[in-house]
Amino acid sequence: MRLATLAGRAVLLVEGGAVDIATAGPFGPDPMDVLAEWTAFREWAASADLDPTPFDARDLDAPVPRPRQVFAVALNYPPHAAEAGYRPPADPLVFTKFPTCVTGPDAVVELPGDRVDWEVELVVVVGVAGHRIAAADAWDHVAGLTVGQDLSERRVQLLGTPPQFSLGKSFPGFGPTGPALVTPDELGDPDDLEITCLLNDGVVQRARTKDMIFTVAELVARLSAVCPLLPGDLVFTGTPAGVGNRMTPPRYLTADDVLVSRVEGIGELRTRFR
Repeated sequence: MRLATLAGRAVLLVEGGAVDIATAGPFGPDPMDVLAEWTAFREWAASADLDPTPFDARDLDAPVPRPRQVFAVALNYPPHAAEAGYRPPADPLVFTKFPTCVTGPDAVVELPGDRVDWEVELVVVVGVAGHRIAAADAWDHVAGLTVGQDLSERRVQLLGTPPQFSLGKSFPGFGPTGPALVTPDELGDPDDLEITCLLNDGVVQRARTKDMIFTVAELVARLSAVCPLLPGDLVFTGTPAGVGNRMTPPRYLTADDVLVSRVEGIGELRTRFR
């Protein structure tokens, strides 16, 4: 199942187009309301009579437009930890992206400074609330996966001693997500997906999510051990090696750049800048 937001309304993306959920059944039109009733919605969608209509993919918005909590994980791929000059961490390094940074899969983002960097990520969407969730039960609480970009203004991110991450990663538009929330059953192995970032058609990041130090299940368990997870919460699971500030010389985003972020089986984001 592929849940998306089209012109502000929750839709299912199926062969032949999009199905407006509120028109077809008793859920929506707000995507957040669909996620709040995730278990009942999945049961309905499994047997619903769906009549799709064509749509323009440029009208897709973030599949989860107003998450209450947005978690993010640093240094979750060993090669990225190495390029940043660190050993792989023994515990997840967690920060937040504030929810107002979330935007959709075809976005134009204003550059607030001259050191904006890219970080393609697999993003987990919580579907069933939980606190102190066991890793063995974690996938039961996941609505699906989507593609994300953890855009980062490195000057702001690294300001101070010690530096703080969250503000430098939370400017408007710094959380592109989409194009849809894809349920795990749609993916051959949701723990092993190719993840790629292209800058102006050139590959700058490529890895497989099986290389993450902390798996989706372990991240859900570790986060929920402290914070109750809520329907629609997002977890940015970390980025592979290949970010701009570790290049020689460093490479940052400009208004001429087009950034494409892909995850196997889920789709892609296309982000431009001004």
